[in-house]
Amino acid sequence: MLSLDIDIETPWPGDIDWADLAEAAVEALVDLAPELDNPRLTASVLFTSDAEVHVLNREWRAKDKPTNVLSFPMIAREDLIAMPREGAPELLGDLALAFETCAREAADKGVPLNHHATHLIVHGLLHLAGHDHEISSADAAAMEALEIKALAKLGIADPYGDHGD
Repeated sequence: MLSLDIDIETPWPGDIDWADLAEAAVEALVDLAPELDNPRLTASVLFTSDAEVHVLNREWRAKDKPTNVLSFPMIAREDLIAMPREGAPELLGDLALAFETCAREAADKGVPLNHHATHLIVHGLLHLAGHDHEISSADAAAMEALEIKALAKLGIADPYGDHGD
């Protein structure tokens, strides 16, 4: 199964085990996205600030603002699907979550921060695996369905609010 390299920076609060939360997100997702269930794969997850995500977003995506989560895939989807389980480790990609944006969005949605962060990790991991909601409405619906199913395994309600719990 995909392993994570997790870094938690200030201002993420210490009252939640963010590393366990990220690991649980992977576990909930692997049987829904079996391409992630490969022991060769690693991904990094950075819990950081809006300021840091703003810099990354400006540098790598030419967008001069923070966002909730950034995904930086390193493997094309077709290569990921064809990847044998034996061999050298492979970096699937990197995720970065911005605390202030995540906290504000969670508050706006009336959901716990840990639920919203879990959703963003699942969403980001699907991007790393080559899923993309911006290609078509069918791709968006398929990606949302995977997110909803993974989150339901963790007892987290449909974050889109239009598919039932």
